Amino acid sequence: MMDIVFSGKFYYNGEFQDLDIGVSDGIITDIKKHINFKRKRLKNAVIPAGTDTHVHFRDPGETYKEDFRTGTVSAIFGGTTTVFDMPNNKIKIDNYTAYSDKLEIVRRKAYCDFGLYSMFNGNNSSIISKDSSGIKIYLGDTTNVDNINSFSINEIENVNNMNIPVFFHAEDKNCLDKNYKKARNLREYNQSRPMACEDIAVNTANSMKFKKGVITHMTHYMNTDYIKEVAPHHLLLNDEMPLKSYGKVNPPLRDSETQKNLLGDYINNRFNIVSSDHAAHSQNEREEFEYSKSGIIGVETRIPLLLALVQKKIINFETLYNTCIYNPDKLFNLKKGEIKIGNYADFMTVDFSKMERLNDYTLHSKNPASPFNGFDVIFPQDVIIRGNTVIDNRELIEDRIGKHVNDLKKLQ
Repeated sequence: MMDIVFSGKFYYNGEFQDLDIGVSDGIITDIKKHINFKRKRLKNAVIPAGTDTHVHFRDPGETYKEDFRTGTVSAIFGGTTTVFDMPNNKIKIDNYTAYSDKLEIVRRKAYCDFGLYSMFNGNNSSIISKDSSGIKIYLGDTTNVDNINSFSINEIENVNNMNIPVFFHAEDKNCLDKNYKKARNLREYNQSRPMACEDIAVNTANSMKFKKGVITHMTHYMNTDYIKEVAPHHLLLNDEMPLKSYGKVNPPLRDSETQKNLLGDYINNRFNIVSSDHAAHSQNEREEFEYSKSGIIGVETRIPLLLALVQKKIINFETLYNTCIYNPDKLFNLKKGEIKIGNYADFMTVDFSKMERLNDYTLHSKNPASPFNGFDVIFPQDVIIRGNTVIDNRELIEDRIGKHVNDLKKLQ
């Protein structure tokens, strides 16, 4: 028996089609032109909801910056119904006890579905939780990471045998140390963490030969057999913009030519995934550039920024769909990201005529200041998670229904 039938113009098999979608227990059970059942009509274009494979929600340990409630609420307002949270918390998630403690904390707060990563430091493969959605390797210093160890062949093999994605923060520690200097602005910060440090780190990552690897937040196209992730801030911002400390991020914003080349490579489908690398900090931590923390919020604006580029015909809709929705879900073998029988009914509705200028005070992060303030965006009108409408005409109407992705897989 179906619980509900959604009727609308769905993105299905590469085109928008008028369809009825039957849903039972949150899962798509029927796809037809007409289903003889009480239907809920969805206005505008209906698109599978997004998955963000790279967020830092700071929970536990630094919840004055962000927590799993505000982070996941931000996600759903931006059309994202599944997030994967990084392990560089103040209490590092590098063992099964820390992982279990974090899971119990965030499970009670999640408004959308989520997965959690563990950190690999070179000698802890035996104590990483087997429930981890993925592994993060930091090859250079960044927020809450200051101890990069060597990696033995046996340790690498142990991680490989976990058969989960391995994500690299690709900046080489020795290169960063060699180029370090006090930076008073974005240009100097770019120079202190040059692209050469990325190149060296990618070569190191390539040499590890993981079965399923991801190079995160690439600032320029690099040759690798791993999955290539890019972030909206590197696609759309550069070190010549007057962003002050709100544009400070690791790896840094590059010069305008590099940024435009990166966007061109994205338009030409040379990247696999767009993730936000959402990383909030408090206002007090932003006051002076030299001492400002690095990180940009983006889980709520990732898809809206790209929807605006689609409407302007700068990028193809298929590029957005593949990199923000389909490919992230396939990476984790989630039953999402596609209108398909057996998949979860996660959708968003989009009125492409409702483009607006971003006012960051309306964002739902605990610290909403965004370097994208004033950029054109198109926000989803409605968001549905497993058949439950959670955003209705841009209003939150549902409570915390987010589930751990491991629990979702058990349900099926």
